[in-house]
Amino acid sequence: MTKHELRTLYLEKRKALSEADVKLASERIFSRFREAFPVTVGQKFHVFISISKFNEVHTAPFINELYEKGARVFVPKMLDGEIISVEIFPDTEMIQNGWGIREPESNKDARVKDFDYIITPLLYCDRSGGRVGYGKGFYDRFFATLEPNCSKVGVGFFAPGLPVADLTKEDVPLDYLVTPDEILSFRIGC
Repeated sequence: MTKHELRTLYLEKRKALSEADVKLASERIFSRFREAFPVTVGQKFHVFISISKFNEVHTAPFINELYEKGARVFVPKMLDGEIISVEIFPDTEMIQNGWGIREPESNKDARVKDFDYIITPLLYCDRSGGRVGYGKGFYDRFFATLEPNCSKVGVGFFAPGLPVADLTKEDVPLDYLVTPDEILSFRIGC
């Protein structure tokens, strides 16, 4: 299936999830993540801030846990049509952007290129790490600016199925996918 077809299908599947389903599945996703990738002091996490109205994986509880464990937390902010990384703290002032996404008030790009983990939103991921997002390419362009050893971790509610038929060289594959039921590695040798 094409990215467009998969995007349409998985937007509908995700829309059909109840708030309780999203909450429980999100808890299971981050429980699996913690088991496989223990959080340590000083690690750098780039984590998207979930959009509740789109039934995205809930990241707020995980972000709070990262603070508690002494990890550094960075979130995406759209600036001039591209993602920048802003480091946030428990008292960081947040605003709502034009798309209804909460983001830091600050426009100060932390310029970090060597994140330990980049927790990435998605609609679908195939069995080779091909990610389908909302179709704007923001994360692919962001990934291309980072050190290659950053672990790109997609979090999603659905297991991979059919391959994404129309991936291009601009589509940067994920290193891992975490679902409520499994963790898949797409890294060679892992």
